[in-house]
Amino acid sequence: MDNLQSSVLFILKGSIVTIKLFSVIFLCSIPVAVILSLMKVSNNKILKGIIGVYTWVFRGTPLLLQLFFVYFGLPVAGVKLSRFTAASIAFILNYSAYFTEIFRAGIQSIDKGQYEAARALGMSYSQIMRRIIIPQAVKRVIPATCNESVSLVKDTALVATIGMEELLRAAKQILSRDFTITPFFIAAFIYLILTSIVVIFFKNVEKKYSVFE
Repeated sequence: MDNLQSSVLFILKGSIVTIKLFSVIFLCSIPVAVILSLMKVSNNKILKGIIGVYTWVFRGTPLLLQLFFVYFGLPVAGVKLSRFTAASIAFILNYSAYFTEIFRAGIQSIDKGQYEAARALGMSYSQIMRRIIIPQAVKRVIPATCNESVSLVKDTALVATIGMEELLRAAKQILSRDFTITPFFIAAFIYLILTSIVVIFFKNVEKKYSVFE
């Protein structure tokens, strides 16, 4: 019993790293993606082209490769980062690219007639986006954003490859020490709890924005 309790506590300690990493990535990538998506639907061809290349690169290459590049590659150029910082940067760059495309699609899904009607009422571009387009777009992108966020929780396990003591790595260490698969069941249960919290959060957000249906 004591051995099980110590295993649970050790894995929970690893889950704190997972939660911290998820929180930093989510809170940073969402605002970045909103800004980039607004730029991508603008009339500035240069900005659209730059952001297009960015999303193409980061969506078209493996996240693990990007993580290795930031943590192992940048030191070659004289930029040495801590494991947590390197993981955060790699994940933020990757998930911002995915969220950018999700938000861009949501914005462009709004009927153009609404833009024209708002223009006829004398509203500026920023007012149209803030008061009319974005609230409706948010409602439409919630399911896709929720799916990506759930994937993010699970993808944080990749940071074990650069030696971070996250949830899955903690479970594997106990497995190697005690030769029992119990840690994997504990880790799976914790992952289910974390992903369920994410789903519940987005359901509440969806309910809040249901007024824009």
